[in-house]
Amino acid sequence: MRLDKFLCSCGLGTRTEVKKIIKSKRVKVDDVIIDKSEFKVDENSNVFLDNKPLTYNQYTYIMLNKPAGCLSATKDNHKQTVIDLLENKYKNIGLFPVGRLDKDTVGLVLLTNDGDFAHNTLSPKKHVSKTYIAHISGNLPPDAKQIFNKGVTLKDFTCKSAELIIKEVHQNYTVVQVTIVEGKYHQIKRMFLSLGCKVEYLKRISFGDITLDLNLKEGEYRLLNEKELSFVKTVR
Repeated sequence: MRLDKFLCSCGLGTRTEVKKIIKSKRVKVDDVIIDKSEFKVDENSNVFLDNKPLTYNQYTYIMLNKPAGCLSATKDNHKQTVIDLLENKYKNIGLFPVGRLDKDTVGLVLLTNDGDFAHNTLSPKKHVSKTYIAHISGNLPPDAKQIFNKGVTLKDFTCKSAELIIKEVHQNYTVVQVTIVEGKYHQIKRMFLSLGCKVEYLKRISFGDITLDLNLKEGEYRLLNEKELSFVKTVR
C-alpha cells in the first residue's frame, strides 16, 4: 500500500495531513528517510515517525456511548453524526456504525472499518443479541413476557423470540430490559406499541458479548479492549 495510506491507518491524520508529514522527512522505512507519499510499504514494513515505530492497524473497533439527537450515520449536512464525535485521527479511516440506533435512542454503538465484522454481526443467521433498557408508559399486559418470548406479531412481520425483564415499576412508567436478536426499523418501539404501550426512553447496553462501558459518558468513546476483540474474532 502507499505510505500515506499506511500512516492514515495508524491514526496520524487525514491524507493531506500525512502527506505533509512525509514531505517534512520525518518518516523512515527500514532506516531510510522517505519523502514520497506513493512509496510502497506493507503491514510488515518497519515504519518510523520521528524515530518512533508505527504499528499498522488494518481495522479499528470503537465503542461509543451515543447521545440523543446524534445520527447513526457517517455524515449528514444538518445533524451531528457519530463520526462527528470522534477525534480527527479516526475520521479518515473509513469508520462506520455497525447497524443503527434511532436518533433519540442512546447507548452502545460500535464503529469499525471492518466490513466483514459488520456484515456478520448484522446477518439474521448469526442471531447476535442486542439488549436495551427502556422506560415504558402505559400498562403492560400480565402476559407481556410470554408474548415477547413467543414472538411479537407486527403488521409486516413476526419478531423472533425476545426476552423481556421487568426491572422497576413507577407511578408513570415501567423500566424494562429487552433482548432481541434482530434489528428491524423501530422494532422495540413497535413491539411495545402493539401491546398498547409507548417507549419514552431507550438505551442499548449490549451488543453480542460487548457491554457498554459504564465509565463512558454520552458522547464519549474508546477502542475495544482485548476481551471485547475476542468477540469480534468469533463473529468474523
